[in-house]
Amino acid sequence: MFNKIISKEEISDLLKDDMTIMIGGFIACGTPERLIDIVLEKGVKNLTIIANDTAFSDRGLGRLITLRQVSHVIVSHIGTNPETGRQMFEGDLKVDLVPQGTLVERIRCGGSGLGGFLTPTGVGTIVEEGKQKITIDGVDYLLEMPIRAELALIYGSIVDKAGNVVYNATTRNFNPLMAMAADTVIVEAQKLVDIGEIQPELVMTPSPLITHIYAPEKQ
Repeated sequence: MFNKIISKEEISDLLKDDMTIMIGGFIACGTPERLIDIVLEKGVKNLTIIANDTAFSDRGLGRLITLRQVSHVIVSHIGTNPETGRQMFEGDLKVDLVPQGTLVERIRCGGSGLGGFLTPTGVGTIVEEGKQKITIDGVDYLLEMPIRAELALIYGSIVDKAGNVVYNATTRNFNPLMAMAADTVIVEAQKLVDIGEIQPELVMTPSPLITHIYAPEKQ
């Protein structure tokens, strides 16, 4: 098994302008803050970020927005970060607001190789604009398309050196699904343990889905 542990410098080398990046977390809970620090330090620009929300202006991925490294976000809400709204209304930031359940399912479809899914959510609202509507047994549904990213940055409470991940409580949120829906997946490990220290039945994200492990306390 090859070594999945990666250094800060190696992560920085993976980052490029114009990337599409998924970032786990829910209003900065279960967010890979140290990985976001590396993105901030690299200074890459024109990023498309897929996440549940834009956190706060000084926490989570909101810091990337504050420093104007992001040109497009695909999220379920922005209400906790006034800077997101300000840049949106000034025309500096494109914001795609997606109902939370729909966003989760789009990511799941992207990770599972599905062609999309049908949902009644958003029918008759601005959410349906530009989307295909399909009627089944008299009920209208929107066809929502899968979504993937070049890179996913996620957070794990306990990670072994093979890349098996356990999430503590609500830090789980979007992290497991995002680990399935990106070409490259980096997990920030709160605690790194040896292979075999995690009981198999407790693994929430299995090692084959993890490309790299970042363990800040080991750096």
